[in-house]
Amino acid sequence: MPKRNLQFVAGQYYHIYNRGAGRQSIFLNNENYTYALRLLKRVAAECQVSVIAYCLLPNHYHWLLRQDGDCPASAVPKRVFGSYSQAFNKIYNRSGALFEGPFKAIVVETNGYLHHLCRYIHANPVRHAIAFDLEMWPYSNYLDWIGKRNGTLVDPAFVETHFGSAIAYQAYVQSLLTGEVQLPKSLQGYLDQLENE
Repeated sequence: MPKRNLQFVAGQYYHIYNRGAGRQSIFLNNENYTYALRLLKRVAAECQVSVIAYCLLPNHYHWLLRQDGDCPASAVPKRVFGSYSQAFNKIYNRSGALFEGPFKAIVVETNGYLHHLCRYIHANPVRHAIAFDLEMWPYSNYLDWIGKRNGTLVDPAFVETHFGSAIAYQAYVQSLLTGEVQLPKSLQGYLDQLENE
């Protein structure tokens, strides 16, 4: 993996994402998703990294992580998907890279980007026509954010501090899905770039 210029520091938020080689699926069934989430929960705790928002989709994933200690947040995707890729290749009798390259990591520097990124991550299943409704997609922590599931990969204090309530956050996400919101041009450019990479 090539060296990154990005510095990973305590207290900072990072958007980490990647997709399958050739845009192929990296999750084929419920067991794949749940195994990846178990790895994420264990490794994030060991690395003192908080999982703020996540969404796993058939051929890609998005995480929003906060580095809480000295261990760099970059250790989480390395460890999670290093183990995951080995297990996936063994189970499905395949070899070679599962992902199209190293994961991408972008530091989130303003609250505006942080807030928009949360809803962008959670809106992915509907935006990609994988689910009709966000509440139908179990492989994100959206249900935990809105109080409809009692998961452990969520930071309730973050949700309350940044959005006030589950109802307010639901409305915030829906405004993106319905097209009611006009994103700042710089943010829209960033999100468009994510879609086209």
